[in-house]
Formats: sequence, C-alpha cells, structure tokens
Amino acid sequence: MRALILVDLQNDFLPGGALAVPGGDEVIPLANALQPRFDLVAATKDWHPPDHVSFAATHPNHKPGDVVMLREGPQVLWPVHCVQESYGARLAPSLDRQRIDREAPKGSDSRFDSYSGFFDVAQRSTGLAEYLQRQGVDEVYVLGLATDYCVKATAIDAAALGFKTWLIEDACRGVNLRPDDSQRAVEAMRAAGVNVIQSQDV
Repeated sequence: MRALILVDLQNDFLPGGALAVPGGDEVIPLANALQPRFDLVAATKDWHPPDHVSFAATHPNHKPGDVVMLREGPQVLWPVHCVQESYGARLAPSLDRQRIDREAPKGSDSRFDSYSGFFDVAQRSTGLAEYLQRQGVDEVYVLGLATDYCVKATAIDAAALGFKTWLIEDACRGVNLRPDDSQRAVEAMRAAGVNVIQSQDV
C-alpha cells in the first residue's frame, strides 16, 4: 500500500506567514493533484506551545537563525510559528483536506523540537509510523516544506523505519539559510536510501 505524506503545509510556512518558505505556496497545487493517486494520505504539522524551545524568543539575547547547543544537540532558532490553535498552525486553506486520513502533530512538547513527522529529537514517536504500519503501508512518498529540514528528516526516518521511501523533489521547497541547503538535503536523503523523483513520475 502506498501513502503520501504532506509535510507541514501550514499557513505560517506560506508567503505572509511567520516563517515563510520561499515559493511554499507553489507546492499546494501539486499536493492536491497527487493525493488521488495514493491509497492513504497523511499530513504532518508543527504544533508548538508558545514557549517552544525552537523559538528565538524563548532564548534571551538570541535571534532567528542563531544556533544554540541543547542536550540533544544543536538547535536552530526560528521566529515564533505554528503555535497551537493559531491561524498560522492550520493547514493551508487551499489544500484539499478531504483525502487526508491522518494528521500527525509534532513539536508539541515545549522542551523538544521535531523536524521529523515520525520522531522528535528525543526519539519519541509521533504515532505516525505505527499508524502507517497498521494500515499495511509499505511505500511512502514525501513532499512539502521544507526540503532542508522537516521533509529531509521525515524522509530519512521513513527509510530507516523500513518503508520504501520516495521524495517528490519538485513538490518541495527549502528554507535555504545557506544557498545550497536544499541540494545538500536531497543528497543526504539519497545517501539514506530515499529515492528521488519528480511529480510527473508518480
């Protein structure tokens, strides 16, 4: 069974949002067109408390883009985004939600970030892997925002969990704090066993 994972297609990551990914809105039409081709569709979403550890505002004398060292490792600091129950945390209004079988919130514990749709940085499960396994899913296709963070982490974890994993590259957009971050992320996904394709090949 094949599942499509829509990564973080939320208002705060679209143009005008608190943490807008350049061209993030261009992903939505592709996500809508691809959904009918899959047996199951899941959507991950950041779902942060107001004092989340990833927010620069939580760390005195720091600004977005800074990196701080936490017990679990380095943490990039971001603007406040996708706060639970806020408009910014909602899935994009133009996203077709009728086919979404499962929403997987992540980063809901203020102490731990969670780029991956499967685990937070403390390796606690979001429940998505168990859900997909119960449904008999053996192949997952990943698209969304952002290539160099949550898409990368979700795809790599999917492959590590034993799913045959595909990245739909043209249906993703990156933050690119450094100009080549998205390309480096794609290379890291390939090295982890993720197959890279374009939407026309699905």
